[in-house]
Amino acid sequence: MTDTLLPNGIEDSGGDGKHFRKGCNPLAQTGRSKLQNTRASLNQQIIKQMRMRAGAENLLKATNNNKVKEMVLLELSYVNANLQLLMGQLEGLNSSVDVYQSTQETTNIPLIALGLKETKEVDFSAPFKDFIMEHYNEDGRTFEEEIADLMDLRQACRTPSRNEAGVELLAKYYSHLPLVENRFFSPTHQTGIFFTWYDSFTGVPVCQQNLTLEKASVVFNMAALYSQIGTRSDRQTIVGLGEAISSFQKAAGMLSHLKETFTHTPSYDMSPAMVSMLIRLMIAQAQECIFEKIALPGILNKFNSLIKMAQEAVKVSEIYDQVHQSMIQMPIKDNVPSFWSTMSLVKTNHYLAIAHHFLASALLDHELGPNDDEDQQEKALSQVYDQLPEGCSPLGILKNKDERERIGKAHFRRAISGHEEALRNYGLCQHLDKLKVLQEILEASHQRSLNKYSDYENEEEFADYFEAPDIISKTEHKAEMELPASTKVKVTDFFQRLGPLSVFSAKQKWTAPRKIHVCAEDRDLGFTLKGEAPVQVVSLDPLSQAAVDGLKEGDYIVAVGDRDTKWMGVSDMMRLLKDVDEEGIELQVVSIIDNSPTMPTKSATFSGNLPKTYSMICLAYNDEEKPLKARKVSKKSSFLSWGLKNKMKSASTLSLPTADQSGTLPWNKPIPTFPSSSSYNNDSASH
Repeated sequence: MTDTLLPNGIEDSGGDGKHFRKGCNPLAQTGRSKLQNTRASLNQQIIKQMRMRAGAENLLKATNNNKVKEMVLLELSYVNANLQLLMGQLEGLNSSVDVYQSTQETTNIPLIALGLKETKEVDFSAPFKDFIMEHYNEDGRTFEEEIADLMDLRQACRTPSRNEAGVELLAKYYSHLPLVENRFFSPTHQTGIFFTWYDSFTGVPVCQQNLTLEKASVVFNMAALYSQIGTRSDRQTIVGLGEAISSFQKAAGMLSHLKETFTHTPSYDMSPAMVSMLIRLMIAQAQECIFEKIALPGILNKFNSLIKMAQEAVKVSEIYDQVHQSMIQMPIKDNVPSFWSTMSLVKTNHYLAIAHHFLASALLDHELGPNDDEDQQEKALSQVYDQLPEGCSPLGILKNKDERERIGKAHFRRAISGHEEALRNYGLCQHLDKLKVLQEILEASHQRSLNKYSDYENEEEFADYFEAPDIISKTEHKAEMELPASTKVKVTDFFQRLGPLSVFSAKQKWTAPRKIHVCAEDRDLGFTLKGEAPVQVVSLDPLSQAAVDGLKEGDYIVAVGDRDTKWMGVSDMMRLLKDVDEEGIELQVVSIIDNSPTMPTKSATFSGNLPKTYSMICLAYNDEEKPLKARKVSKKSSFLSWGLKNKMKSASTLSLPTADQSGTLPWNKPIPTFPSSSSYNNDSASH
């Protein structure tokens, strides 16, 4: 079985075990899935030991009995030993890079992939049903199918396939999370849902009730999945190397997005320092694949080609050195597998040694001939060194055979020394000894430099301990972070039946639905409406039957008769109500409850380019001071008066952004037209 196995389509089967979501196959028995299952089991054992240690430490603090203290200390030492053993096993799992490599990979240095963060199952059912009943005043049992779809999607994200479909699956769930958050996670109300995610390096669990940890962990897993796609690419082909480069750059882009968006995640594997190191690692591996892509067709045995490859190799070594320096800093050093830091050090030495080998070959194998471009070679050599040996010039080195040989041999000695250092570091890591491919590559590279150096070594020649100068790094294709287009995908809100998210969100509170009986008097219902979905009552005639029955300005009409109208705009509502006769029809309306202290609505005018602001409260106060006769009461324009005059008066304003992802932008919000809607316009938003 493979990761991409998708029997009978792409959707869930509802539990018959024959269908899987696109991008997910929980039954695929791959090396990676077995590794993830083992890691999950170790996580459970680690948390058990940590709980036992915490209990023993608390007992040690609470007791004064020396005998009890001795027993607790003995138990504590046993627990710490077990915990250290489990941590070692987890580090060994994180060092198992071979399961992430391509099956065709036999001659390339292995790459490092991030493991997916593990999580516990979450049951949204009871909390969401209760919240729908309490907050939205609807029967939560009618939303069982939507809740089940959300839970199935989250469950599928625990076993994504290692391809673009798997990334898209995670991106789909990530795009649903803001919608779910706005629907059910109120700033003032806890749902009682706990999200638990395990640190991908240490296995330590982190638990939160808000969705920040959930969203950050999904982004981390998208980056991890891209890194796994990169490591499994066939690096024996140009297409495969291109896929690997793109995947590592996208992994770096996702990690950068994680760092910029979620700055206070409690899990250490997503801390700014750790994420910065991981970004460097992904960029380094992308640059390594760029080097392999240039070298794959074959390196021309010409002076300029060898100079170019030497500088490309130094670039790879330089980036890996930065990765290694960040890995050995505290506290990253204590949380990253030692295998990773050793691997980065091995590659730093290996690619630097390759660079010196190429430059030595360029100087020793290619003497400046009459048909060679002297200016071009002089320019290339002048750009290789930051500082030339004393008394040397680029043209002097090219024309002087003895000088070329002296500097070339020095570069070979540095190449041999670098390969020996890489092999020494390889032997010091207990997990690297499993990578026979890496050992074979290091030994073959070392032997190649030794053989080449022996061709030019003269036993009678006086030993010259001249130190070869450093090589300047240079690349024609620099690896860059790339934010994938699949970060967010267009999704349909599972809970759109609750109404437009711009109004019906967890941040808003409403009265319970009220039934209002309205009837037409001379084809006049006594009010007008505005908005697109849901429509809102404005210009209510206080003498109309609707007002007498309890209708208020600012009410939202959520149902007409038995028909749900939460998603109905003004024009559709007009068509629905135009045939209302004297017997009338029953409406269901809700009103927003504003619990925060209301700020006075202000009206700004300008005089002499200086703004003057007047409070509506002050204007109302001045109106109260007028004599009663000065106050004018006029009947407000009705909603259903079908004459030309009233048709011109009926208003339809721009709607607030909705959850249908149709492109509605936040700046399309309507200007408040009456004080009672000010809190609604200020508080509701759809992102």
